[in-house]
Amino acid sequence: MGMQGYLLLQQRAITLVEGLRQRLVAPDFWSRHRRRERDFTRQCVLTFPVLMLLLLQKSLKSLQTQAQAFLDQLATGCALPRLSGGALTHARAKLRASAFTELNASALLATVYGPEHAALVQRWHGHRLLGVDSSLLRLPSHAAVGEQYGWVQCASQHGPQERYPQGRVSVLYDLLNQIGLEGRLAGSTVAETELAHQHLAAVQPRDVLLNDRGFTGYRWSVAVRAIGAHFVSRASRGSFAAVQRLFARNVADVSEVVTLRALKALRAECREQGWPLALTVRRVTVRLKSGELEVLVTSLLEETLYPTAAFGPVYWQRWGQETYYGRLKGRLDLEHCSGRTVAAVEQDFHATVLLSNVEGVVSGPAQAELAARTAGRAQPAQVNRAVSFHALKYRLIELLTSRVPAAQVLKELTTWFQANPVSVRVGRKVVRRTFSPSRSYHYQRRVRKIVF
Repeated sequence: MGMQGYLLLQQRAITLVEGLRQRLVAPDFWSRHRRRERDFTRQCVLTFPVLMLLLLQKSLKSLQTQAQAFLDQLATGCALPRLSGGALTHARAKLRASAFTELNASALLATVYGPEHAALVQRWHGHRLLGVDSSLLRLPSHAAVGEQYGWVQCASQHGPQERYPQGRVSVLYDLLNQIGLEGRLAGSTVAETELAHQHLAAVQPRDVLLNDRGFTGYRWSVAVRAIGAHFVSRASRGSFAAVQRLFARNVADVSEVVTLRALKALRAECREQGWPLALTVRRVTVRLKSGELEVLVTSLLEETLYPTAAFGPVYWQRWGQETYYGRLKGRLDLEHCSGRTVAAVEQDFHATVLLSNVEGVVSGPAQAELAARTAGRAQPAQVNRAVSFHALKYRLIELLTSRVPAAQVLKELTTWFQANPVSVRVGRKVVRRTFSPSRSYHYQRRVRKIVF
């Protein structure tokens, strides 16, 4: 990407920041996302935009301490009253988490995928590559949270131990552009395929959904095709008999087009939804570097447009969904909730998805410049996400308030992002190992890196 591309990425970031600034102070935006009509109408310290910025920053420090430091920075020398212990709790009880989801949809996604910046959207054969998967989330031990999301009972050889609430998060994720299109939080007993079906409302025709095992059933496949999208799903060894035969043959680069038919139990739903009772799919075998064979099921039928050899590399892109959850739960410590209420859990989740998306857009110019500068190296450089997330949260007030020009803050952030890059080790593969609970506990307490 040359200088023209860099300037386009820079302009996209400025457009996003200015759009977020305008929406945060818009009275009609407040009115849509407050719980009662009288909320946020009095003159108080924690106004609607101040509360939004504070929750978006989501520091891992004591919340009251961070809130006071946040207000002191925001005031720039003006004396502000000290916050009481319950002030933040009362303020956030007035806010709906939908404020963050609207900012993500109307400001961020509209900017990234809008016609002005369409040339910057990365695609594969003209398709967006979307991942949809879920991850379990440990939530604060509070009765209301447990009632909403369900409890998990721990046990040992001595019998039942503590219990804690557990939720399931699911994000529809643009793998090539590293953007979370839509996030959902539900109880841990809700099936990930059910959450995936809910995501289909945000999927566009010609999108390609990359899925792990568990998404090769007829209901999922026909629902994706009904909206004009495509799928590439990994089949399990216990799947259909025809898939098991492909595993038994153990031959790579096999491609066969077959017809699936709806089971009797699904036919009534298919008729109700207007889905066909038969669907043509393609089965492709792929040999991994480890020597293991995988079978993929896809709706991309044309060999000339989608060669068999292309499915291994494209399915590998699904790993980006796993690293995305790693950033949310690791770098941004999503499980460290800033409150113990259901509202706080929802706010933290959707704010974290939005913050991760903002970081992806704001760090784009720095990433493009680093890539161009190190293109000739065996190990090109890229932005260090630990640095970029910390810098973004540290400068969040200046970034999303109008007292400092957006271009100036973005220029300073770009310099910061480029200061400590990391190398991209092409072809690197780390063997997955299973660690003991004590080893994992040591990692969580003393090794894991988090930001801010």
